[in-house]
Amino acid sequence: MTELEKGPRGLRRGRGARERILGAAQQLFRDQGINSTGLDQLCAVAQVSKRTFYQHFTGKDELIAEHLRRFDPDILPEVFDRTDLTPRERLLAAFDIHAPLCPFIAAAVEIHDPGHPARVHARDYKKAFAARLTETAREAGATNPEQLGEQLALLLDGASARSRVLNTETFATAAAIAVVLIDNAIPTAAVPPGAGGNLSTGTGPRAGSGGELSRS
Repeated sequence: MTELEKGPRGLRRGRGARERILGAAQQLFRDQGINSTGLDQLCAVAQVSKRTFYQHFTGKDELIAEHLRRFDPDILPEVFDRTDLTPRERLLAAFDIHAPLCPFIAAAVEIHDPGHPARVHARDYKKAFAARLTETAREAGATNPEQLGEQLALLLDGASARSRVLNTETFATAAAIAVVLIDNAIPTAAVPPGAGGNLSTGTGPRAGSGGELSRS
């Protein structure tokens, strides 16, 4: 592949074509869905020819899988890797989000084949996300960190889906439920002084700070 290629309008295009394709996919998949996005439209938005597209991806299926792999490769580091928050605060910070439907849920809903690479990645991501919640719950002193991790993962996914269906904000309600679950799971002696119950501290990630989350 040459370093520069001609795009659909005869413009000279560099090696940024792959990133433009992925950027167009993120926008279109989010705004109108995976199945409603055709290759012609995607190439037009990315300003590449189909020939250029196929030099970077074998087809739309590979693009979908790569789109999900690039979405949140480190599993929400702006929450789980924060050293300025206690483990309990990190669990609550995962709910401090304002985002459209989780892209992993969206992909699983639209793609029926459980063996599709995007479905496989979505499944692996959800397991890894629950594992990070479990790890954090263990650090916080939960008596059953695996159970709490799964409960919080289910709560986050439910809030994401319900937000889309109702077209309203549901994460604040989910966060209030999370406080009850966390308080019931973590013995009082394990909670550091001053670490309880404050949901609106502004410590969690906000929309636009690290992409679209529903990276849950």
